[in-house]
Amino acid sequence: MHTSGLLEIAIIAAAALVLGLLLQRLRQPAIVGYIAAGVILGPSVLSVIDDQGPVEILAELGVLMLLFVIGMELSLRGFRRVLRLALSVAVAQIALSVAAMLAISQLFGRSTEVAIVLGFVVALSSTAVAIKLLEDIGELRTSVGRTTVGVLIAQDLAVVPMLLIIDTMASDGGFPVVGILRVLSAIGLLAALIMVLTRRERVGVPFARSVEGNVELSAIIALAYCFGAALLSALLGLSAAYGAFLAGLWIGNSNARTAIMQAALPIQGVLLMLFFLSIGLLLDLGYIWAHLAEVLTMLLIVTVCKTIMNVAVLRLFGEPWPRAWLAGVTLGQIGEFSFVLVAAAAAAGVMTGADSKLAISVIALSLMLSPFWLFTLRRLDQLVWRNIRTFAQLWRGVYGEETQAVALATLNTARFTIRLGTRGYDACRNLLTANENRPPEEDNADARFDGGEPPPDGDGKGADDSGGDERRHG
Repeated sequence: MHTSGLLEIAIIAAAALVLGLLLQRLRQPAIVGYIAAGVILGPSVLSVIDDQGPVEILAELGVLMLLFVIGMELSLRGFRRVLRLALSVAVAQIALSVAAMLAISQLFGRSTEVAIVLGFVVALSSTAVAIKLLEDIGELRTSVGRTTVGVLIAQDLAVVPMLLIIDTMASDGGFPVVGILRVLSAIGLLAALIMVLTRRERVGVPFARSVEGNVELSAIIALAYCFGAALLSALLGLSAAYGAFLAGLWIGNSNARTAIMQAALPIQGVLLMLFFLSIGLLLDLGYIWAHLAEVLTMLLIVTVCKTIMNVAVLRLFGEPWPRAWLAGVTLGQIGEFSFVLVAAAAAAGVMTGADSKLAISVIALSLMLSPFWLFTLRRLDQLVWRNIRTFAQLWRGVYGEETQAVALATLNTARFTIRLGTRGYDACRNLLTANENRPPEEDNADARFDGGEPPPDGDGKGADDSGGDERRHG
């Protein structure tokens, strides 16, 4: 039987399942387990997955499906209210990130071009991670979720001019007028679509009635609309993810929303697992260890400073403190489209191989750290008004549940090991005791046999028995 690729698929599924369940056991999102599975199966550890091309393609499709589902779930009236805020916050984030990276580049001796690219990279947040985090804490459909998703969509729109600026830095070209026109067109299209969909009751979706009640065809129509709209958007020079999001908005306001949503969610879950696994595959542990100080410094600066920047910008534009805090922390990681920017800068010659490895390492570690960072700051916020006097009280308040889970798992493992060792010791002791208590005649018989004397004959009589017979005859 031909099994090419089946072993890798089985290992990927098993590793993702085990580590995902383990992280959930520790009250962490399963996505961190998927990233860890990619690190373990990648070239830095086991090298189980040599060809990353198919995984990366499926991971990109997972991001498209995520935005497609987000569009179907999003409340358009709520999104319409935060559209202006989202665009303003995204522009401020990009400007501040570029300024910060220009200042930090002087510390590490990076060029101005590399600093601008890193500023673009840092400004973007992960749509996939942020949405999953909001889902896990039950905030996706609240005002916090609408604000966060609005900022994420605005950041995705900004990817197009960022790519054009990178190309301009590589070719020393003129002002990217075409790129600005594309962005303005994308914003106008989104605004027009929101206005149309919020004024009508329900819109129609071609072929929706034909596949009603058919699960298989509902899944096919979901894939067709998602990837078809993404392709059309890419051909127009916009982001493919932007097209998938618009298709989700359209279907979310149609009569076919429920059926297509139920068919799309399982596909989205599998593809997103591959997306997070592909992030782990990109990590080069050897490079991180060799440049540990630089990587950790950049990671700390990005995580802390970006969170502070997000909260400050949201507060500046009038968001109340609780909403600004939670949305700012949720947006505190680096996004998946940052990988696209790094790849484009490397292909254009703006970034060297070492610069690309540094950026990829910081992006991947930021995505892994994001869930831990979110629940840490949320719990710290809850402890602000408590009477915390010692570090032990602070630790119990923030990580008490996780510490208890780890301690319980360690205790169960130790008990199992001790029980296993005790049984092995008892078995060896019983074996030695049995050897020591053997009857002496058995030992003498063994000694006579080993000394060369003839063994007992077939009827069980030996030499002593024959001597006894002679005495009886005498």
